[in-house]
Amino acid sequence: MSNLQKKVLITGATRGIGKSMAETLFSQNYKIIGTATSDEGVEILNSKGFLGIKLDLNNADSLNHISEKLKEEHKDISILINNAGITKDNIVLRMSDDEWGDVINIHLNGMFKLCKTVLKGMIKSRWGRVINITSASASLGNRGQSNYAAAKAGVEAFSKSLSKEVGPRGITVNCVAPGFIETDMTSYIDEKAKEELIKQIPLGRFGKPEEISQMIEFLVSDQSSYITGQTIHVNGGLYM
Repeated sequence: MSNLQKKVLITGATRGIGKSMAETLFSQNYKIIGTATSDEGVEILNSKGFLGIKLDLNNADSLNHISEKLKEEHKDISILINNAGITKDNIVLRMSDDEWGDVINIHLNGMFKLCKTVLKGMIKSRWGRVINITSASASLGNRGQSNYAAAKAGVEAFSKSLSKEVGPRGITVNCVAPGFIETDMTSYIDEKAKEELIKQIPLGRFGKPEEISQMIEFLVSDQSSYITGQTIHVNGGLYM
């Protein structure tokens, strides 16, 4: 199957790592369906030659609507990249039910629903790639991120189990766990804190979105066909 025949669904495709992944794969002739949470985001995706879809992973009605739309109009999705995510940091004693629930819902429940939606088409064609973006936080833990770390660790465990279910049908399931990457999600870190974090990274810097995209480009290719059930860390040595 050539790249021109492969349709890729990427959640959270307007910014940061998701934007970089969409642009990288589009440059390799993949057909890109990208999700955004706003009409403006959808317009941005469409302007790049992608198909933009509005999706709120924290809204059951939105998720169910898009799930049905994908089943009807895009049964031939070959590659799913669950990238969209949020952080709502707080220590456990101060964390609200919404701060906990929203993070778990978007990262775990949304991923589950989209996997279930696209897998039938992959099984029918006996080829597919599911890539879930997790985080070094799932392995390291992080103060104030019990919700985020738990969600990402859950995604990794889910991915291992799913890989065993769909492997016999030619579908691989892997996770990519970035460390600190220069995106909107790390832009809030002040310079002093950033300097302290960089001291913990053997390569001495934050990563770039394109360094994640290059790993994704490999994992969606036929060259990665014997890799499944893995979490691949791209973090400059922060976690080994």
